[in-house]
Amino acid sequence: MIGVAGRVAAGRRRLSTVAASPHGRDAALLGARVGLAWIFVYHGMGTLFGSFGGAGIHRASVFYGTVAHLHPATLFTVLGGVIECFGGAAVGVGVLGRLAAAALVGDMAVAMATVTFANGIVSSRPGSGYELNLALAALAFVVAVLGTGRWSADAAARAVWDRRHRRHLPGTAPADPIGVGPRTPT
Repeated sequence: MIGVAGRVAAGRRRLSTVAASPHGRDAALLGARVGLAWIFVYHGMGTLFGSFGGAGIHRASVFYGTVAHLHPATLFTVLGGVIECFGGAAVGVGVLGRLAAAALVGDMAVAMATVTFANGIVSSRPGSGYELNLALAALAFVVAVLGTGRWSADAAARAVWDRRHRRHLPGTAPADPIGVGPRTPT
């Protein structure tokens, strides 16, 4: 009969095996990407189109101009909404994921600098505290640094490119483009 300590040790070994495997890394990146996409697309759609009970461009522009003190407010509203909506979607699907994630980090840095940092980490004031901005920026930073992983549109496009162009290791023969056998010098 295995005691509690033995079960904990066995669980830790299993988790470290999963974390060290490429599939574990890809699964973690996929989870981070989907979570970021869900939050940012939701918020960006609300900012741009008034979806999900969001403010829409006009009301969000009033907030950007008065609370965030960003001028021209409409430009920054649209820019922020586009970064959040389409950058979030790009991270979720994994298309130009590193670039989109870096844009999301910048978006959260601007939100903290202009609105939430002065409120403190947790606040009930307009714009709330910066705890969620910091968490989202950190998660987007992970994706910006590590990339989108093998379970993404970027990885699929890379695989198609490599197959199409028959990438080989150095020192191996180039692929036969028309399928007639090895090339011989003439």
